[in-house]
Amino acid sequence: MTPPIEAKRKPPLISATNSVLLLLCLMYFITYLDRVNVATAGGEIMKELGMSKTEFGLILSAFAYPYAIFQVIGGSVGDKFGARRTLFICGMIWAVATILTGLVGGLISLFLARVLLGFGEGATFPTATRAMQNWTAPGKRGFAQGITHAFARLGNAVAPPIVAFLIYHVGWRYCFVILGLVSFIWVAIWYIYFRDNPSDHKSITQDELDVLPAPRAPGTSQAVPWWTLTKRIAPVTITYFCYGWTLWLFLGWIPTFFKESYGLDLKNSALFASGVFFAGVVGDTLGGVLSDGILKKTGNIKLARLSIIVIGFLGAAASLTGVFYTKDLTLVALLLSSGFFFAELVIGPIWSVPMDIAPKYAGTASGLMNTGSAVAAIVSPIVFGFVVDKTGDWTLPFMGSIGLCLLGAVLAFTMHPDRKFEDTSSDTTAPTGLKKAA
Repeated sequence: MTPPIEAKRKPPLISATNSVLLLLCLMYFITYLDRVNVATAGGEIMKELGMSKTEFGLILSAFAYPYAIFQVIGGSVGDKFGARRTLFICGMIWAVATILTGLVGGLISLFLARVLLGFGEGATFPTATRAMQNWTAPGKRGFAQGITHAFARLGNAVAPPIVAFLIYHVGWRYCFVILGLVSFIWVAIWYIYFRDNPSDHKSITQDELDVLPAPRAPGTSQAVPWWTLTKRIAPVTITYFCYGWTLWLFLGWIPTFFKESYGLDLKNSALFASGVFFAGVVGDTLGGVLSDGILKKTGNIKLARLSIIVIGFLGAAASLTGVFYTKDLTLVALLLSSGFFFAELVIGPIWSVPMDIAPKYAGTASGLMNTGSAVAAIVSPIVFGFVVDKTGDWTLPFMGSIGLCLLGAVLAFTMHPDRKFEDTSSDTTAPTGLKKAA
């Protein structure tokens, strides 16, 4: 076998590109562990601080106010300054916020701690998309987005038993302190290992560089054409809002749903919630793999993205409809797991869409898209808590999810990932030299 053929072998499992992807997976895992831990501790927190369900819904939504704002701002910052510095600063903020959550004394201080957490995590996913844009081959974008979000759902899945274990042994306050310290460890490893330009990494191989797109270095002059880009991504943002409504309903209330609707103790409610979230891990991974597989076989990027997204929305709507026809705990848990599995099929392909549409503005475009989910995160938990407080019915709030999943399946056809973004504005914010889509 000749040397050139030898050079074409796939990189080993511990290659630089795989190591960076693993670091991003761990970031997604930790950020979701830190943002949903309060849901499992909710019963203890409401009891100690004397909160109603509506007030706790407000606490759940507090994270989302700055999170929504910093989707776009953070994505733009990530594009400008690079993922290395941006995620370092974000990580420091969310780690501090997690620790402060364990030190709160009432409704206001808890609200502010959650706001700070949203501020720290607001730029993380758009900036991670910028990192993936430089470090991921175009044909593996769906997989990269799917596997990283699968780790986010893994964080969801393990958060209930981990938090329940820590609460049992050290109390809910020290639980948040311990989880915050874990975040600090990731921040240090990220800053030491990651480089914005793959060619600057000491462990990168030429074979890896050959399949990666040309990177854009931090600080490169490239003004964002805000108006035209916002209009182009708007259909993706609205579609993602439909997904985000169900996501944040699940993240905020599923542990408490099992605990209060079925009278389970903290341990058993955490186990049932964990089972639901594990279904999302499978959905995230499978959605990205299927989308990339369809793209590889057909070359049709629209088919590859939209087919999986529509199936995910429709499957979630059908599964959640079943919840209204049974009170059996096991069957309800299976239906919720199925609903979350199908909803998470959407993640891999839809997070690839901003990269498909606007690769030069991947961080900003994905931030614009994720604003839809962030807005849903503000409204969805409050609506759930309010409806339960007023009616006592823990199932009724799922009606909103069913309707929005059906709407999302329809709106998915307005996204057009096959049409590359072209800035045609005449304002001074537009970048120059942007090539036309082929």
